[in-house]
Amino acid sequence: MASMNNLDGKLVVMVGGSGYFGSHIAQDLLARGARLRIASRNPEKGFNIKPLADLGQLQFARCDVTKPESVAAIMQGADLVVNLVGAFDGDLMELIGKGAGNVAEAAKAAGAKALVHVSAIGADAESESEYARAKALGEKLVHDAFPKAVILRPSILFGEEDEFINMFAGMVRMLPALPVFGPDAPLQMMWVDDAADAVVAALVNPAKHGGKIFEIAGPEPITMLELHQKIADAQGRDRTFIEVPDPISGIFAAMPLTPMGRDQWILLKAGNVPSGEYPGMKQLGLEPKPLDLFLERWMKRYRKYGRFTVAA
Repeated sequence: MASMNNLDGKLVVMVGGSGYFGSHIAQDLLARGARLRIASRNPEKGFNIKPLADLGQLQFARCDVTKPESVAAIMQGADLVVNLVGAFDGDLMELIGKGAGNVAEAAKAAGAKALVHVSAIGADAESESEYARAKALGEKLVHDAFPKAVILRPSILFGEEDEFINMFAGMVRMLPALPVFGPDAPLQMMWVDDAADAVVAALVNPAKHGGKIFEIAGPEPITMLELHQKIADAQGRDRTFIEVPDPISGIFAAMPLTPMGRDQWILLKAGNVPSGEYPGMKQLGLEPKPLDLFLERWMKRYRKYGRFTVAA
């Protein structure tokens, strides 16, 4: 298969593409002239993408990846496929494990020329985390059905409107003292637009990248404690951070209605950095940007007087 850098008129089916990450990938694909079909359980969540598309360039479809007939229906005419389905709730082995296999089988049957499956750093069939085990199952089933698929394992994504950085930013703004769970856990977070570029780079050159696993992340790791401090500094706030011991963090994560579930705690404790066993951004021809490049500007709205704060 040759490189397909010219996407003009190609039909790209993005399964699970109505979320935050999908909107950034969509922007890149639409700018390249691709026709885009956004398929998910709740496609209306992706309607914010509409202004980015020309007339007839964008289509939405409802799909349940646990039902093969539903996936087959949205694959009609697909040239290229991206699978972004992910969740922390529900039957994860069915949804992000077997569901990924359904997507790959349908893409193959439809004659798609390339498939990019977005997994996650930490995918591991032997993990304590159901999420990590489900991701590993998804990878296996994808490669079984579509051997030339590209599997991307991104680290935690950050962006101006993400739910990760902004959750901590809101807490730093409101609270004089904050608990930090997994304070020494290393994170190699990745700018969402860099991750979107990686998806497109893998998608357009199946001849070079097909059949491989890539671990993609930002340029350098920081700890959870360092992340909290960076956010506070960017807001111009003096905060006290309380390092929570792992046993207490584990109890908290096991409680209902907490912002961090057991799976998320297991993954956080293990860290979120590339293993070094697989190619990364460099092999995709990309150079990731650091969090520090953006954080000062993004945190302005969290300062005491917002953008009218007088610089020291």
